[in-house]
Amino acid sequence: MLMIKPSDLPDQIPLFPLPGALLLPRGRLPLHIFEPRYLQMVEDCLKTPQRLIGMIQPCKGRDGEERLSVIGCAGRLTGFSETEDGRYMITLSGVSRFRLGKEIEGFTPYRRAEVSWAHFERDLGMTEHDPEFDRETFLETLARYFHAQGLDTDWEALKDAEDELLINSLSMLLPLEPEDKQALLEAPSLTTRRETLITLLEFVLHGGGDERKQ
Repeated sequence: MLMIKPSDLPDQIPLFPLPGALLLPRGRLPLHIFEPRYLQMVEDCLKTPQRLIGMIQPCKGRDGEERLSVIGCAGRLTGFSETEDGRYMITLSGVSRFRLGKEIEGFTPYRRAEVSWAHFERDLGMTEHDPEFDRETFLETLARYFHAQGLDTDWEALKDAEDELLINSLSMLLPLEPEDKQALLEAPSLTTRRETLITLLEFVLHGGGDERKQ
């Protein structure tokens, strides 16, 4: 993957609001694009030097109006294919989180905004490690969660995966609520993301997920 320096990051990017879809730095997110405005977004993105698209979660404000979360994550378009009926199958490779600024009106059918990359410098660095990670205890909690949710996985692959790949992949793939995904995105370090993930898993195991759906 192309290494991107802080100075390469643009001041404005296209936005793809998608509830429950989480992209993290150095993670990979496959997407199925079929709406005309987002087909146009992909085509425009391919013409830019960095090919960045900002994934961001919609949320409701205190007034009940739908808004965009303050923090999102930009991904570089690294995989692209077109189906016979004109849809796009793309892959975004996570580059850096951003703070949402002013939205840019007009010009495109999709949303665009000014963004700030400040305070997310570590996203462009090397793979993170979690020195306090108790993998055995974590996998025991995860196994109980998978059993409760009726899920299955390749446990040998999980045991051998690097800390960041394991924690970030689970954060992106597990069927958690959009607000939980946002909390995982905003975690300042891999350690805090792992702690947040454990809290969310235990919450579901103790019946919290059912309570929240009522």
